[in-house]
Amino acid sequence: MNSDKDKRICPVERAGGLDNSVRKLLQNPQRILKPYIHEGMAVLDLGCGPGVFSIEIAKLLGDSGNVIAADLQEGMLDKVLLKIKGTKFEKRIKLHKCKEESIDLTEKVDFVLAFYMVHEVPDHDNLFKELKSILKPGGQLFIIEPKFHVSKKSFQSMIDKAKGFGLEVNDRPTVFFSRTVMLKNKE
Repeated sequence: MNSDKDKRICPVERAGGLDNSVRKLLQNPQRILKPYIHEGMAVLDLGCGPGVFSIEIAKLLGDSGNVIAADLQEGMLDKVLLKIKGTKFEKRIKLHKCKEESIDLTEKVDFVLAFYMVHEVPDHDNLFKELKSILKPGGQLFIIEPKFHVSKKSFQSMIDKAKGFGLEVNDRPTVFFSRTVMLKNKE
């Protein structure tokens, strides 16, 4: 089990560290997501932070589909809004503030990106139960966790919990300095 220290949420003040050219080079959103994101999909960017992946997902969706940029912190959503205001993405990226204990989303999605955020959630059972209810049949959940925060054992525990809610391992993509798994909704 991770310590409470590892469950802390990245503060808004440190969002700049999530949105920089070095990260975009090492963890290129287009390269990471292109095999999985297709035109017309509904995609949830869970724990979207400053929107680095949200905007790139919208680009991959072409002229159709939508992105739900969801975060617990209003300040992160404000950063996304500043980036998309007045752009073509403003109508295709919906901002959603999660509740403290829940994603609080009723829309069904084809794909969920959970990049460097599952380790910050204290209740994995509740998280995976809710994600299972949000994913369409055959929908995919892409979990990417930092090796420097999440041990192999903790990551395997996350996967085992997700499998307990009817999600199955579909792929193990490679992402720089990360532990990854692609899970599929079996229904």
